[in-house]
Amino acid sequence: MDFTALIFLVALAALAWYVMDGLRAREAGVSAARRACAADGLQFLDDSVALRSQRFMRNDEGRLLLQRVYAFEYSDTGDNRLPGTVTVLGQRVTALDIAWRGAEATLH
Repeated sequence: MDFTALIFLVALAALAWYVMDGLRAREAGVSAARRACAADGLQFLDDSVALRSQRFMRNDEGRLLLQRVYAFEYSDTGDNRLPGTVTVLGQRVTALDIAWRGAEATLH
């Protein structure tokens, strides 16, 4: 195996890790948003979240992980769409923001 093939395999493995890690983080975000909306009697719209931003951050143990912020929409009446965000560090949800009915913000 030559050096070019080795570099290609390493890059392919890194890409596969990135995609799988992103899917797990996204699923954690969807689950957290769904639970928060259900707990507050809100409708979680489209059953999905959209990646808003990502960057490297350190967790409490000092490990460098990808922090992803996802946006989602929910409704309190069924006739409107309100924005919310969920922040996932690695695979752990660290913040969820739902501001509704005139409230400044509700963090779950």
